[in-house]
Amino acid sequence: MEEKTITLVQESFEKVKPIAATAAEIFYAKLFELDPALKHLFPSSDEAMAAQGNKLMTMLASAVAGLKNLDMLIPVLENLGKRHVEYKVEPSHYDTVGAALIHTLGAGLGEDFTTEVKDAWVSVYGTMSSVMIKASY
Repeated sequence: MEEKTITLVQESFEKVKPIAATAAEIFYAKLFELDPALKHLFPSSDEAMAAQGNKLMTMLASAVAGLKNLDMLIPVLENLGKRHVEYKVEPSHYDTVGAALIHTLGAGLGEDFTTEVKDAWVSVYGTMSSVMIKASY
């Protein structure tokens, strides 16, 4: 992974951190809009979804922070992918999650979500999701 790609993702994620709860809400709203069938994989209460959103943002923060040390990040992603099988996540769901993530970043970053930043995120998410899928299926 190119250093510039990592830097763009890490710097842009720092701008998302202050709005983490809102970003999580945007993400899940978009995810369920793109594929309403996914809603049954998640808790139904608002409190539980807020906790789920916190888990999502914490996991993203850890993954983004670990991009400069892929030797340590890859096993974490592999284990995460294996756990997602238990949650009934299918390989095709990763594309939907990616689309929801890119939408969320665009909404959260506004003008700072340049084509270059978007391409960096698409690349990083593609790498992470590939590792998770390969480890699980």
